[in-house]
Amino acid sequence: MTETQLKSTTRHVRLFTARVEEGNLVSDSDHLTLDLDPDNEFVWSKESLEQVQQKFRELIDLYEGHELSDYNLRRIGSDLEGKIRQLLQAGELSYNPDCRVLNYSMGLPRKSELL
Repeated sequence: MTETQLKSTTRHVRLFTARVEEGNLVSDSDHLTLDLDPDNEFVWSKESLEQVQQKFRELIDLYEGHELSDYNLRRIGSDLEGKIRQLLQAGELSYNPDCRVLNYSMGLPRKSELL
């Protein structure tokens, strides 16, 4: 019998109960893999990327011992979306002008002269 891979997808966060081996996802119910900003909508600095990864680790620790369900995966994905929005509003993250479709999914860019 094969394991069912759980996944949660938001606009900027994809979570999988899998690990990456040779570029492929392999189902693993004890491992959670994050695919961040798959459409390259944002320009990531090392610091902003680390902040989202740190939030991901904190959420993993928070849910340790809980059932790894679709509901809990969606909660983690939503919390990470919130972190991305926070970084964008604080000016620590910016939209990628070379993105395939620039739709300002997290709100219009903020300009310091308008704040």
